[in-house]
This record gives sequence, structure tokens and C-alpha cells, in this order.
Amino acid sequence: MPPPGIDIAPDAVGLPKLGCNDVPDYLSRHYWWAYVHPKAVHLFERQWLVNLILWGNYRRLRDAALQSLGDALPGKTLQIACVYGDLTERLCQRVKAGDGHLDVVDVLPIQLANLRHKLSPEAPVQLLERNSAELGGADARYDRAVLFFLLHEQPAEIRRRTLEEAFRVVKPGGTILIIDYAKPSRWNPLRYLWLPILTRLEPFAPDLWHQAITSFLPDSWRKHDLSHTSFFGGLYQRLVISR
Repeated sequence: MPPPGIDIAPDAVGLPKLGCNDVPDYLSRHYWWAYVHPKAVHLFERQWLVNLILWGNYRRLRDAALQSLGDALPGKTLQIACVYGDLTERLCQRVKAGDGHLDVVDVLPIQLANLRHKLSPEAPVQLLERNSAELGGADARYDRAVLFFLLHEQPAEIRRRTLEEAFRVVKPGGTILIIDYAKPSRWNPLRYLWLPILTRLEPFAPDLWHQAITSFLPDSWRKHDLSHTSFFGGLYQRLVISR
């Protein structure tokens, strides 16, 4: 059974529910301390701590993501993976302003339950227990998809499949928004301080220092319109892809 208050969207009917044995190995092995263990949720669900981890840039990056989407979001929006902090609450406000609907998917029931506790009962949102690399359901059913600091946590093959799924479920003419790490400029001192820490704590994050996110897209999709913005000396990036 899903955690209390978590709904199953109509287009998910017939799809198998994930069980505890379906949690991806890379999450259990490398991220139990951040997302899987109940004490991790209690520790990290503090906006000041999220802001500290991002070197004081959480609000800036959150607002950059929301700004690129617009003040009112009609139609259907997909957020791929829960996030600590108030991004989803603010995203819900813009979805509500556009008389739209938001689906949030995550592979971990504990993360979905945590998000449900943060959201207003009136929020226009459904929370779905799904693997980002295998979303299921119909093609081209969303107007936009949001991936906020997800890709750096995934092995390369899972990252590719996640992006394939995002493109598959977003309508032609829709938008895919990505906020994540990038390789900082040579003058940025964090280029030399942060990489060893990331390598130890988040072993897949250095991929985004050595390869552009677009390199994980199929060749035919790299031709779509793409806007790229760097933040904090290049340590973070925003990609807005027109599907």
C-alpha cells in the first residue's frame, strides 16, 4: 500500500507498484544516508541545511527554475523525484494559478510520504511511486517536466534512461527543465575543493563535471532548442529544452 494520502493517477492503472525490493541498488548502496533511512529525511528536510549544502544558492536556483517555467502553469506538469526544501510547494502555487495539475514521481515511498506532509491538502498534485527510468503510462501526456538536482545522483545508464523517459512523456512543443551541477570555472575555488567531497559522497556527480548533460541525450534529441545558464561560477547549471 502507498503511504497515506498518496494517490495513483488514472493513467497509472495496471502498472505494478514498486516494493521494497525494487529500490534501485545505487540508491541503497550510495544514498541510504541521504534519502532512504528515516533519520535521513528528518535530518535533511531543513531548508537552511539544503541551502548550506548548495553553498547558499538554493533559493537562487529554485527561483531560476520557477522563473523559467512561468507564473501560471496550465495543463499537466511532471516533477521527476522529490526534493528537500520548498520547490514543490512553490511549483504547486504556479500550477494552481494556471488551473493545471502536477504529478510528482519518486521511487522511494518515504520521500513521497515526506512530501505529502509538506503539501497543502488543496494542492493540485498527485504523488506516484515510480522509477524515473521506467515511468510507464502513455507517451506525450505532460506539458513540461522538471528535474531538480536528480541527474548527478544517477549512474550514467540510469541517467540516460531518465532523460529518455522525460522526453517520451512530454508533448512535442513542451518543456524539460533541468537544474544540476556542472564543471565550475577555473577561477572558482570550489572547483578544487568540492570535487573530492562530491566524489566521496555522491560518486556519480563528477560525470557532470566531465560531460555535458546533453551528451546523455540521444543524438536526434540534441537538436532541440536548448537554453543553458550557469550559476555560481559555473558550479550549477540550468537547461531549458524545448521538446
